[in-house]
Amino acid sequence: MARDQTDTTPLNSRDELVAWLEAGVKPKSEFRIGTEHEKTPFTLEGHRPVPYEGAHGIGALLEGMRLLLGWEPIMERGNIIGLHDVTGGGAISLEPGGQFELSGAPVETVHQTQSELMAHLAQVREIASPLGIGFLGLGMTPSWSRAEIPVMPKGRYKIMTGYMPKVGRYGLDMMYRTCTVQTNLDFSSEADMVKKLRVSVALQPVATALFANSPFTEGKPNGFLSFRSEIWRDTDNARAGMIPWAFEDGMGFERWVDYALDVPMYFVKRGDTYIDVSGSSFRDFFDGKNDRLPGERPTLSDWANHLSTIFPEVRLKRYLEMRGADGVPWDRLPALPAFWVGLLYDDASLDAAWDIAKHWTAFERQALRDDVPRLGFKARIKDRYLFEIAKECLALAHAGLRRRGHVDHLGRDETRHLDALDRIVDAGRSPAEEMLEKFHGFWGGSVEQAYSEYAF
Repeated sequence: MARDQTDTTPLNSRDELVAWLEAGVKPKSEFRIGTEHEKTPFTLEGHRPVPYEGAHGIGALLEGMRLLLGWEPIMERGNIIGLHDVTGGGAISLEPGGQFELSGAPVETVHQTQSELMAHLAQVREIASPLGIGFLGLGMTPSWSRAEIPVMPKGRYKIMTGYMPKVGRYGLDMMYRTCTVQTNLDFSSEADMVKKLRVSVALQPVATALFANSPFTEGKPNGFLSFRSEIWRDTDNARAGMIPWAFEDGMGFERWVDYALDVPMYFVKRGDTYIDVSGSSFRDFFDGKNDRLPGERPTLSDWANHLSTIFPEVRLKRYLEMRGADGVPWDRLPALPAFWVGLLYDDASLDAAWDIAKHWTAFERQALRDDVPRLGFKARIKDRYLFEIAKECLALAHAGLRRRGHVDHLGRDETRHLDALDRIVDAGRSPAEEMLEKFHGFWGGSVEQAYSEYAF
């Protein structure tokens, strides 16, 4: 999650909310790629969750990273909860159960994404290894119960923890037990945003299947290939899902604002204090009708923070966030930006991708989304298996990256970052299926081996 904003400009009209989103429009020459990934810390000895406190805790890890990197600490009530790179724009933050997130700086090529990632992992290892901490690259913690997982000292999470059980079955699992990798991409106009949003929402199940990597809960197979994706189906449906209205006529920045105005809020931040306003809408706050803040008007920060608590499969901020993938081991992380950049940043591939999905109905898109966590590539839409569609999308991503023509120091273009996905498609099965085979085979019915094979 991005760090909370602190722009105190009061908002007076809906037009300002629209303008805030519209400010994301950029010329193609300025398109960037942002990649965020989460990983689960565990104790190298015993494979236990890592608490925040103590000489070998997450707080100590962040403090060590601060000294090593010279990044600005992000503090909350005296606790270090993240780091911000003032020069490059990257950040490190904590998810509710201690999942460690790198929000990468905006970069021009997937090669740079990979370099940033390698540097980050080297830095994290340097600090984490002496503390006895390792990191796991799975979509969900494979062996811990929710009760065992420590809570990070962040005010917004306290509010969310209280609210989640009221609105869905799995919200606390989402917060405390899952990890994802996301890619953030730009748009050149409102029409370009709408097209990219529609293509990426419709095809998000493809990424879910390619990255499906969470088949275990509390040491046993859970019946799913991506249980992380299943969790999102019953976390909070007022703020998640396949946003069918985005495919209707009249879609644009204004339509997103109207959607966001009605999504229930979690909190309002004033100074260092998080005020629990959970369940009330931003629209009422905007009209001065929030019971907890009577007569008060929201600020630009309140709007930016609220947009960061909306969780559809693709999220619009001042860029588009692809949200459908499980967290994966380090060598597979650059494959996600490579996949979406190849599809969305090349006009020919974008058109071809829309041709794949444009005849699907909202009902069909939803059914595919509902089936993919359990069935992966075997999910179907109309008369096609998702596997065929994934193969086609991967070919389009290859073509798009080739046409972009960004080569590294060895003259290789960005398609090399798709190698991991090519192997998955060649094998015809998702990472989760491979892991389940290991579990039933030489892992001997134990997930402990995951802590070495899928560690960073």
